Amino acid sequence: MKTATTRRETDSTKQEKVLYVALELGKAKWRVGSSTGLGQKPRQVWVRGGHRDGLKQEIERAKKRFGLAAEAGVVCCYEAGREGFWLHRYLLSIAVNNRVVDSSSIEVNRRARRAKTDRLDVEKLLRMLIR
Repeated sequence: MKTATTRRETDSTKQEKVLYVALELGKAKWRVGSSTGLGQKPRQVWVRGGHRDGLKQEIERAKKRFGLAAEAGVVCCYEAGREGFWLHRYLLSIAVNNRVVDSSSIEVNRRARRAKTDRLDVEKLLRMLIR
């Protein structure tokens, strides 16, 4: 009896690995940050701005880097702005669960002076997405 209960508990608490991706979109280049969870240093690379195939290839490379299966789920987010929703529709078409984030919903400590860099923005988006 005890083994059946333990087995049932582990089945219900077992989670499949997911790749989390955050994008900081610029005109010429996009910073792509990826991770599989909190407490892990995110992988960050640049992709040419507007280059769909480059983004798709980077997602595949990140899956390999983190030891995920090719069919592992991907959850992505980026800040609403310049790129509009064509990117959102593209990500959905390649089976990426995407969220477009309003810039005012990103937590910022107004009292602290904070450097504004793409690297820090991607890390902040990634932490917010994972939580």
